[in-house]
Amino acid sequence: MTWDIDPRWQVETDPDNTSEVEVRFVAETPQRTRVELEHRHLDRHGPGWQAVSDGVGHEEGWPLYLTRYAALFTGADEG
Repeated sequence: MTWDIDPRWQVETDPDNTSEVEVRFVAETPQRTRVELEHRHLDRHGPGWQAVSDGVGHEEGWPLYLTRYAALFTGADEG
């Protein structure tokens, strides 16, 4: 999927200026699935792209949402 948010955290309408998010579900055992998330081509956002990288990499970015997703299946606290 594409990440259509620009460095000012506004909707980006030009697909040439968007990054990509790939989510993979890898079966490790019949009871365990690993979720891998790759957010790539952040530099396509142009000047200020580092703000996008910092935002999604921050503890309140992808890490928070992946923890929340895992909690749906494990019953664990968000921490």
